[in-house]
Amino acid sequence: MRAKGTGVYVMDFFLREDQRIFKDTFRRFAETEIAPLVEEAEETETFPLQLFPQMGKLGYLCPRYSEKYGGAEIDKVSEVLMREEISRVSQGIASSWSAHSHLGSFPVYHWGSEEQKQKYLLPAMRGEKIFAFGLTEPNAGSDVKAIETTARRDGDGYVINGRKIFITNGNICDFLTLIAYTDKSRGYRGISIFLVEKGTPGFIVTRKLKKEGVRSSETAELLFEDCRIPARNLIGEEGSFYRVMETLNEGRIGVAGNCVGMAQGAYEAAIKYARERVQFGRPIAQFQAIAFKLADMATEIDAARLLVLRAAWMMDQGKNPIQEASMAKLFASEVAVRVSKEAMQIHGGYGQMREFSVGRFHRDALVYVVGEGTSEIQRQIIAKQMGLGG
Repeated sequence: MRAKGTGVYVMDFFLREDQRIFKDTFRRFAETEIAPLVEEAEETETFPLQLFPQMGKLGYLCPRYSEKYGGAEIDKVSEVLMREEISRVSQGIASSWSAHSHLGSFPVYHWGSEEQKQKYLLPAMRGEKIFAFGLTEPNAGSDVKAIETTARRDGDGYVINGRKIFITNGNICDFLTLIAYTDKSRGYRGISIFLVEKGTPGFIVTRKLKKEGVRSSETAELLFEDCRIPARNLIGEEGSFYRVMETLNEGRIGVAGNCVGMAQGAYEAAIKYARERVQFGRPIAQFQAIAFKLADMATEIDAARLLVLRAAWMMDQGKNPIQEASMAKLFASEVAVRVSKEAMQIHGGYGQMREFSVGRFHRDALVYVVGEGTSEIQRQIIAKQMGLGG
């Protein structure tokens, strides 16, 4: 199927009919309901909160989860198709959606108690409450084991102390899924997962962060000072490092889908401009220098999409595609940077103007060669899976 007006074939030759329908349906939603909100959200650096209940009613929040809790039970392939469509319109909005629909809620859905699911997951899936995921710290990003936040058992509860930074939805969340050490003497095996509610004494939003990219996704720095939570807010049992890593690994495939969406959005803007912009008596798309750029962009996007769909398909088959997930995230994120950069070049001086979307795509793409695991970390994971790394 050739995407209308782009000259690019959308890789759907092995997609089921329901997957194609879902992709097309969500594309229409993204274009009609999300796109009109993007300009104001970017300018004000605020997330349009009305989207959460709106998407919740349609089953677009936490769509991978069971119908028992209000989910759509879509597979991983359908999820990355959905992610591509939302990021094609706005990665900032996609980032807040992802922090809620995957990172923050994933541990609760998979390892939380039924009581936790009823109290936290159900209102989140309806869009009545918002999730965030508290992992990154000033001194711990790619090195998860280096986190310093602690949760000390004290009677019938835990007392949390520490600091988190770059937390998507951190200042607008109702629930925070927090990663902290319960026993540092056990090394990384002493890392556990907790639920912390907004308004809990000692849970402090110290500042909202101003960013170059993903501006419509609100991001905050958080402080925990003797923040006491009940013991029932522990997700699963103490010592859940591998559950944290499972959350991140599945998330990489999703983020890779987001990156394909950013690249596709930048490409579509570039080819539209190149067909309309006339210089020396003809559209610049007819000049070989521009046509070759667009050809390379289209090829790289298709290659990235195939890597992402392969990793998602493997996950749907019950496999654990650690290497394939990192390959998809590495390649797709770097393609998004290259394609958006070339899109700006094709736009010439207009590429520097805020009224054109290509600059936003490029700023947002740069976030994802760092966020969700840097390109260097992805290469390290791939090398280790090949038996080359330590």
